[in-house]
Amino acid sequence: MEVPELWVGFVGAGRMAGGLVRGLLQAGKVPASNILASAPSDKNLGAWRELGCRTTHCNLEVVHRSTLVFLATKPHILPGVLEEIRPAVGSHHIVVSLVAGVTIQTLQRLLPPWTKVLRIMPNLPCVVQAGAMVFSRGNNAGDEEATLLKSLLSSCGLCEEVPESYIDIHTGLSGSGVAYVYLFAEALAEGAVKMGMPGALASRIAAQTLLGAAKMLLETGEHPAKLRGDVCTPGGTTIYALHQLEKGALRATVMNAVEAATNRACDMAKD
Repeated sequence: MEVPELWVGFVGAGRMAGGLVRGLLQAGKVPASNILASAPSDKNLGAWRELGCRTTHCNLEVVHRSTLVFLATKPHILPGVLEEIRPAVGSHHIVVSLVAGVTIQTLQRLLPPWTKVLRIMPNLPCVVQAGAMVFSRGNNAGDEEATLLKSLLSSCGLCEEVPESYIDIHTGLSGSGVAYVYLFAEALAEGAVKMGMPGALASRIAAQTLLGAAKMLLETGEHPAKLRGDVCTPGGTTIYALHQLEKGALRATVMNAVEAATNRACDMAKD
């Protein structure tokens, strides 16, 4: 359902922001003519214009013409951008940051004290409307703002409100986690190639295997261990394969990867 008279601005027009916009447009949440994006050059703006969105090189224009403003810049650029737009931010604005490593406390310190601030952490599959996102709200953002954001971004995948302390964990689990899954898919396919299957076919089957397994997890609500056990038969191929994965410490290695990425996200917030 389209949100009436909502004007949406993006300060920054990179891939992640573009994925969110595609989700909004495909779900009919906001008309393209109500979306304005800014970037310092035309490098990324052409794709936005092809979608029917308006573009500019002026960040202040985005704030002046929008009610809901997404901050989608690189982390090292954001402080300068906030200094630039601060005089234009009013009490009617909702400011949503997609910027990694920048806390709500920092955003509230660099913006006017009345600003309704929310922080969201998407992941790459948002660009195909199959993302996993979490968000947290600042002191001045209430239920109305949180409900609006969740309604809009649910068109891009799973969207859940969480305490801000979970955002760095989400980065380790899902933001970086898609790369772990791609590595696993690559390994699956390469194993099949080693055994004689053509690479393109092996890659398609590996991807579909991951998609199907994820769909079963979501739709059945079963614990992964239960579903894993359902695949195993005594003395069968799967238990032999799982034994090799356990010998390679797959479980512990993945847990260590989530921990390492989470800790790095925490460190980035302190820099």
